[in-house]
Amino acid sequence: MLTVQTRHAIHPDHAKCMDTATLRQHFLTPDMFAEGEIRLIYTHYDRFVMGAAVPAGASLTLDHVDETRTPCFMDRREMGIVNIGDTGTVSAHGESYAMNNGDVLYLGMGSGPVTFAGQGRFYITSAPAHRTCPSRLITVGDAVEVNLGATETSNKRTIRQFIHPLVMESCQLVLGYTTLLDGSVWNTMPAHVHDRRMEAYLYFGMTPEARVLHLMGEPTETRHLFIANEQGALSPPWSIHAGAGIGAYTFIWAMAGDNVDYKDMDMLPAEALL
Repeated sequence: MLTVQTRHAIHPDHAKCMDTATLRQHFLTPDMFAEGEIRLIYTHYDRFVMGAAVPAGASLTLDHVDETRTPCFMDRREMGIVNIGDTGTVSAHGESYAMNNGDVLYLGMGSGPVTFAGQGRFYITSAPAHRTCPSRLITVGDAVEVNLGATETSNKRTIRQFIHPLVMESCQLVLGYTTLLDGSVWNTMPAHVHDRRMEAYLYFGMTPEARVLHLMGEPTETRHLFIANEQGALSPPWSIHAGAGIGAYTFIWAMAGDNVDYKDMDMLPAEALL
């Protein structure tokens, strides 16, 4: 019922030498969503965890995870959960939260075992925490909406900020998602890096045959991953992250590191990329 995979941090010099299969082994996160299971990826990037729970009408409980060496997974962690499926519920610390498609739940440190139920497809993100912030359900209507880009540059998009200083308080976790408008394909262009924080992505809302060309690597040593529906990518602090998709898609971004300043990034114009 619980599967945990460990991903070690990769030095940029090492990434330069990787072939396609090795890049995918270290940076692509496929097969997180499995009916009747919780699957987690424990990374050495700021000890960030990403994964999914698919209760498929039953219930699944996330409690002890051996990799953290704590009695309960949430003892020293905060968590952000996004429901990308049908309506489901998440229960923790004596509270039950009904989550519709697109809703986000923040759980503070010390929330105890977390139980997932119903028909939801729950994307899980988690980072270490040093204090307890109040748990909160943030609906789509509660999010801060930012519209960016233009039709002329094929990157007209809507960014919804959920676990974000403009919406609520957290320790180091920042989370939201971006939806491309019809006719636009580029999700983040110009690209950027933020050496103070790592980032993780989940792409969803795609047809089975569609793919996103996810760009990564150092600005002068770019690499790429072709990513399918409900697959994700790990982005080290030294890596750019941008992408273009075939057809409609949305991607969830989640960050952890030194600060929660969403705008703490170093922009890179397209002509700087090689």
